[in-house]
Amino acid sequence: MTEHDGPTTATTHFGFQTVDETAKAGMVHGVFTRVASKYDVMNDLMSVGIHRIWKDAMMDWLAPRPDQRLLDVAGGTGDVAFRFLNRAPGASAVVCDLTESMLQAGAQRAEAESMANRLEWVVGDAMALPFADNSFDVYTISFGIRNVTRIPDALAEAYRVLRPGGRLMVLEFSQLPNPALQWAYDRYSFNVIPVMGQIVAGDRDSYQYLVESIRRFPDQDRFLQMIVDAGFGQAKYRNMTMGVAALHSGWKI
Repeated sequence: MTEHDGPTTATTHFGFQTVDETAKAGMVHGVFTRVASKYDVMNDLMSVGIHRIWKDAMMDWLAPRPDQRLLDVAGGTGDVAFRFLNRAPGASAVVCDLTESMLQAGAQRAEAESMANRLEWVVGDAMALPFADNSFDVYTISFGIRNVTRIPDALAEAYRVLRPGGRLMVLEFSQLPNPALQWAYDRYSFNVIPVMGQIVAGDRDSYQYLVESIRRFPDQDRFLQMIVDAGFGQAKYRNMTMGVAALHSGWKI
């Protein structure tokens, strides 16, 4: 009979590294603290501006309505919340992010000032949201859920804070169904984006992590099943730009 030193620590991935679960949130926080000031510029460069089209497509499918209350998790600099409020007179939004410097960058944008009375900025963790049950009509998360330590916990929290009849919508990088296109996209991602991060943001390592995290995220069908497992009904997804990104939708029925 062998003796054990103690209980094993649960592990997760941080890009292609294996790390203790307890360490990941701090490591992700470090990445986004470092890139906050250049985050919007890098998004435009990395996606050649296409992320704006994806977010507009997200709003088209979401169809915001007047007086709805939005929770945008990992909402950082406010891109999605601003779009939502522009389309829904009388609506309000809470932008929740783990990284205070991302929220500060968002609050300094011109749109934030014009929408100040309809917009809140809250530091919080997607896996333990600081909001009451049944508080929101819509929950969105864009390019954030792949950075969460335990995705099922984040989806369970989304379900908890949504009102009955509320809607979840997730925009995230995904997998191309065509192997040749995926190969070409991988070459671009791993060879160009970290270099771009070094030149523009002075931070190669953070963008290396972001590229790796995309490859570790479940493909469209696996993630759809996770949404169903969390209790959401009418779960569906749509590919954006051949599957470079995907929009997943579900309802708290």
